[in-house]
Amino acid sequence: MSTPETPEEPRSADDGTPAEGAQVSEAEAELAAQRLERERIERRKAERQGPIEAGAKLSGTAADLLAAVRAVESGEKPPATVFEEARPAPRRPAPEPVRRAPVVPEGPAAPAEGTVGEVQEVLTRGGAPAALTAPAAAALGEDAADLLREDPWQLLRVPGVRPEQADGFARALLGGEAGPDDERRGRALTVWLLEQAAAAGHTVLETAALTEALGRQGVPGPEDAVRNAIAEGDVLVFQDAVGEAVGEDEEQPVRVLVGLERCALAEESLADGLARLINSAPKQDGAAEEWERAASAAEGSAADLIRAASGHGLVLHTGGEAALAEPAALLNAAHGMGLRAWAATHSPVGRERFASRVDGPAVATVAGLLSGAEGPGRDPEGALAVDLLVVLDAPQLDVETAALLSESLPDGARLVLSGDSAVLWSVGPGRVFADLLAARACPQIASRRPDPGPLGELVSGIGVGELLQVEAPEKEVVIVPVRDAGEAVHRTVQLVADSVPRALGVPAEETQVITPGHGGAVGTRVLNAALKERLNPGPGRFAGFDPGDRVAWSPAPGRTLPGRVVGADGQGLRLDCAGETVVVPRDRVEQTVRHGWALTAHQAVGARWPAAVVVLPGDAVPALSRPWIYTAFSRADRHLSVVHGVDQALQRAVAEVPAKPRTTRLPVLLAPQLPGAAD
Repeated sequence: MSTPETPEEPRSADDGTPAEGAQVSEAEAELAAQRLERERIERRKAERQGPIEAGAKLSGTAADLLAAVRAVESGEKPPATVFEEARPAPRRPAPEPVRRAPVVPEGPAAPAEGTVGEVQEVLTRGGAPAALTAPAAAALGEDAADLLREDPWQLLRVPGVRPEQADGFARALLGGEAGPDDERRGRALTVWLLEQAAAAGHTVLETAALTEALGRQGVPGPEDAVRNAIAEGDVLVFQDAVGEAVGEDEEQPVRVLVGLERCALAEESLADGLARLINSAPKQDGAAEEWERAASAAEGSAADLIRAASGHGLVLHTGGEAALAEPAALLNAAHGMGLRAWAATHSPVGRERFASRVDGPAVATVAGLLSGAEGPGRDPEGALAVDLLVVLDAPQLDVETAALLSESLPDGARLVLSGDSAVLWSVGPGRVFADLLAARACPQIASRRPDPGPLGELVSGIGVGELLQVEAPEKEVVIVPVRDAGEAVHRTVQLVADSVPRALGVPAEETQVITPGHGGAVGTRVLNAALKERLNPGPGRFAGFDPGDRVAWSPAPGRTLPGRVVGADGQGLRLDCAGETVVVPRDRVEQTVRHGWALTAHQAVGARWPAAVVVLPGDAVPALSRPWIYTAFSRADRHLSVVHGVDQALQRAVAEVPAKPRTTRLPVLLAPQLPGAAD
């Protein structure tokens, strides 16, 4: 990869804590976006049509499944059967989008005092910790206490609760009645497993995968558990066509999928919204000559992007950091034509990174755009007041956020999704950008502008599965071999505190450490403790933090903002995140703030630093994949140090370990709505 170099010596230490959060503008924006999502789901519930239709030639398990689905929709319990194959349901036409007025952000409603007291009494009787009281009341609502008495396994709906804990709680409440074959347990575990799948990026699971997972949880009749969950409306079942029927008398192959309602409806909404953009001609807001003049004034793939956006409602654009110049050129051209053109990023860090490339204040965060806290606001019909929206870091879009964006765009608007297709996918469910690239449903512009220098060459090679030996005359890439975890921590601290500042002039506060996980001997917790001891020692006066500490704050699950502690008072911990002041309440600090000298690659997506130190200890091998390595290595602008303790596993991961597959429905839902689908 490059010329090895072993720098001098450092020190070591211990500490680190978890991540997520609440703030003034960012948190309110997130809450408002969540409210929009809840409204959308309720609306989509009301829109859902009647029984799934199927042909008359079904037999065997396919017929059993169809009978089960129809029984559910008629209010009866379906007959017990193993879900395998069934005929797909026809797609309905995309409904006209419902426009909503802007939503004023509100904080989450606190559970009633009586509700909290009742929930605490039930939890205490079941031996559950009192710390679960508020989360249980929030997750289960006003009837939380009654729900837990009637069905103790509903405790699994509380974030962080695991099956063995819910089983113990159920035994304490129900005694001998609480057995592994209890129907309530099977239903609750079905939902819980789908929630775990959503956290891993799946919007649905094939029934075989779901029943196998239920079997591993000790559910005696996993097929019955899935059937009962469908019957009770806890989950939804889908039949998607796979390939073509071989002959006139042959059944079309299908796969049967089960999913959570929120993920399923979001994916349907997204397909409908994208189909509306693809099928409707862009608003004639500028003469073709103006667009062509703008394209002619641009260069290379920037010109291609401008021409594609001029005549299409949806365009995909791929490329690395250097390619950001192309969506910037598109926005500037649109502004020159008097269009309402905006860009959206996933964090304030990304917003500031892109804003310098664009004329005028035309960059917002996605959450701020959706809530109205940032951006152009909404028109009288409730749609975003834009003619062109460019969403950067598009691989980070999950289906729920992408659905909100597509629904919020007015008819005739243009949507450009731009991002590096080789980085890690979204933390939330779905693989929106990858699915759309694979579907080839709209123009795709691949940037011909590579990232420059040895770092650009190294990262480009990783993207195509090759770990190249690059020449790095200015020490742009340095390999630091280590033998064990202790040496990895030692070398990492030494690089950040001594070698990189001295050799390259990059101060420690502009160097980011990236490692595969939070736990382990060289995870973020251990590295952050060592780095704090060396760079900002202190007693941790406020929940383990001191002024000057680098932190990672999460305003919502899966979103991480780098920041710095500036102080603390009666209101909470005060942070500076990309120039914005954030106050994290005392009771949220432990759950939402981590020390941030070291991050995981997922936390680092969407941001870049002058220097990055990527740590690959021996126990990291199972976590390594090509997208992980690509993401971690591409966070560096000027210098990359690799603390290397995985031998040949690094090269194998780049060459042989692609992204983990995710089960989604977006291509199947979108295909029938595209031009020529009926032919």
